[in-house]
Amino acid sequence: MEYGFIKVAAATPHISVANPSANVKEIIKLMEQADACGVELLVFPELCVTGYTCGELFLSDVLVHSVSNALDKICEATVGKKALVFVGSPVWNKAKLYSCAVAFQNGKVLGVVPKTALPTYSEFYELRHFTSGKNILGSIKLCGQVVPFGTNIIFAAENNDSVRIAAEICEDMFIISPPSNRHAQAGSSIIVNLSASNELIGKSDYRRTLIKSQSGRLSAGYIYASAGSGESVSDIIFSGLRIIAENGEILTESQLFESGLTVCEIDTQKLAYERRKLNVFETASNGYCTVEFSFDETGAELVRRISPLPFVPSDFKSVSSRAELILQMQSRALAERLKLTGLSAVIGVSGGLDSCLALLAILRSYKILGRSKKDIIAVTMPGPGTSAKTVKNVSGLAAAFGIQIRNIPIMDAVEKHLKDIKHNGKKDTAYENVQARERTQILMDIANAEKGLVVGTGDLSENALGWCTYNGDHMSMYAVNSSVPKTLVKYLVSYEAERIEKYKEALLAVLNTEISPELLPADKGKISQKTENIIGPYELHDFFLYYTVRFGQKPDKTLMLAVKAFEGKYDREEIKKHLSVFIRRFFTNQFKRNCVPDGVKIGTISLSPRGDWRMATESNAEEWLDTVK
Repeated sequence: MEYGFIKVAAATPHISVANPSANVKEIIKLMEQADACGVELLVFPELCVTGYTCGELFLSDVLVHSVSNALDKICEATVGKKALVFVGSPVWNKAKLYSCAVAFQNGKVLGVVPKTALPTYSEFYELRHFTSGKNILGSIKLCGQVVPFGTNIIFAAENNDSVRIAAEICEDMFIISPPSNRHAQAGSSIIVNLSASNELIGKSDYRRTLIKSQSGRLSAGYIYASAGSGESVSDIIFSGLRIIAENGEILTESQLFESGLTVCEIDTQKLAYERRKLNVFETASNGYCTVEFSFDETGAELVRRISPLPFVPSDFKSVSSRAELILQMQSRALAERLKLTGLSAVIGVSGGLDSCLALLAILRSYKILGRSKKDIIAVTMPGPGTSAKTVKNVSGLAAAFGIQIRNIPIMDAVEKHLKDIKHNGKKDTAYENVQARERTQILMDIANAEKGLVVGTGDLSENALGWCTYNGDHMSMYAVNSSVPKTLVKYLVSYEAERIEKYKEALLAVLNTEISPELLPADKGKISQKTENIIGPYELHDFFLYYTVRFGQKPDKTLMLAVKAFEGKYDREEIKKHLSVFIRRFFTNQFKRNCVPDGVKIGTISLSPRGDWRMATESNAEEWLDTVK
């Protein structure tokens, strides 16, 4: 367990109904496989020691005796193994039979959690054999040990206070107020569910939705292990579904009708940060018993997938639906602002990605308002750094979109201003920023003269890095791209290119243009100033931004994740170099973010001081930089 990651597994053994001796062998075999993988938390299905479908055999003295022997063997098999193991078993206590989750670690029984909700509908008749464990908290003697017995037990890692585990069993998850609600309020960060849920058409999707939703509602990890092959199929069948979720996201899941292990990691530091950030997470631990245990913190190889593009969905279908939603949000927010002010949209069109996306949002907003595209005031302002390629892009966009774009060259105005301030002629920051401010002045003055509203084009990544000219492109009257990261901008433009055929050629030309502010003279008509050659790849900076702002993550952990996510593309030293650049720029450019224009919040990250991000301009980056080893 390193950086807050705990390696977890859900296990489905092939069982033999009413044959604990055979089942124990299957359980132990999976325990050994999990141990070889470095698993620290292992969850088996409900009643897997006997099988869920034993029926009246649950009441047999023979089965009760066999279960006792089986639990002894499981307890013994955990000796020398690192994992905390939850096994589903029938347990007799004070002349009553309970369906329980029995927790073992290193030769000890840590506690026994009985099932609360016993279904008695359709094919289920659990009250015929079992007693509900609701409101019970006492003790039981099991495997020669006296241990806590009850629903209100939290298993807490004594060497990591972010690892607190609680159990619920199958139907407990389906009821109106699941035990996991109380567990989370009592501080549990991981919920394990030992299940025996039969398969029906549509039921696996329903379970998946419940698990995803519950993990998100509780800001918790959720490990679900269900019964599978070997159960009786007289009336029903079990699929062995296994799911590992974290904070509303399914990290991994098994195929239906497959036995074995499903392994992943849950990030407990992330969960702890999420609860701190929400600050509405009530805690009520009264009536709970805390059982401490210790993890071996030697760590193991991270198997969970780390996306190199955390802002972008991994499958095309999700990208398309996400892109449509984002464009709808941008355009509808802008339409509302234009409607309320009665103004026309004014935009500077450079031939690059950001202004292209902003222009697409304007086109949609005008359609929503039923306004003519003739009212769009689009301006291109070629300067000393403008390339032939971006000039061609602007012409292509105008033709594809059916709009007029005014051409206002700024070369003479820039040259005169530089002379007025007695500039020395060097191609320095002043030389570059004069151009950005001249363009902003033109747009603002046109807006004043023609009852317009300047639509900003700067994106979230540029806001984070401060890659904008203060009171130049930094400023607008409404910033539609302000919470869209650069890595997502191109997917939005790509989506429109595929959606609207007549836009395709023009948008693809923009997509194939290098990212540049074009503030230094072009080299034989070609772009000479390439942003990513100066500050580093945007895909890395967006990765750093996501984990720094969304989860408050330490830079050394972000570095570790980036090395895994970009394996084969960037080496560790290159990533480390760019991470240091990101940290320094992020801290030193807060003054620009303190006065950004309004802009619609799109995702979970916004750097507006009126919304998500308030940081002192004088905050020091050294503590963060010191962790980048």
